[in-house]
Amino acid sequence: MSERFQVRVSKDYLVFCSGHFISYEGDKCERLHGHNYRAAIEVEGRLDENYYVFDFIMLKTRAKLITDELDHRMMLPTRNRVIVLEESPKSVLVCYKDREWMFPRDDCVLLPIENTTAELLARYIGDRLREDLRNMCNYVPPVLRVEVEESFGQSATYEWRGDIKAV
Repeated sequence: MSERFQVRVSKDYLVFCSGHFISYEGDKCERLHGHNYRAAIEVEGRLDENYYVFDFIMLKTRAKLITDELDHRMMLPTRNRVIVLEESPKSVLVCYKDREWMFPRDDCVLLPIENTTAELLARYIGDRLREDLRNMCNYVPPVLRVEVEESFGQSATYEWRGDIKAV
């Protein structure tokens, strides 16, 4: 018999209000806008010696630190092939075709992703959380899910499974 349990945190403070825009269809770009995002974290696995899958307090604390880094920031992708960023100590110039935006550097978070979609934000948060749990707790969850809701009824989920071998 194989039992698996799951814990989930989706607290009111796992939210981030951020600006963004995405490129799509290869040659189009949205207008600048923002969302009141909400994150939910799930860890699935066996019970440990304390009968936990994982400690809720640590999971909430680490997830909040990551979402707080995104809160009240302009989220910019550093790996986008059509949105170009030029960073200086005081500002970030963002260019897409003939459009330009200039943001104060401290108001931006530069993310190592291709686009600031809910899907890739969920993966970013999940990867950061998995790294934090490994480094701080010597724990790698067998299954980690992160859901990012960008508006009511509209969300994306990223799932990482440690038991899947790379092909």
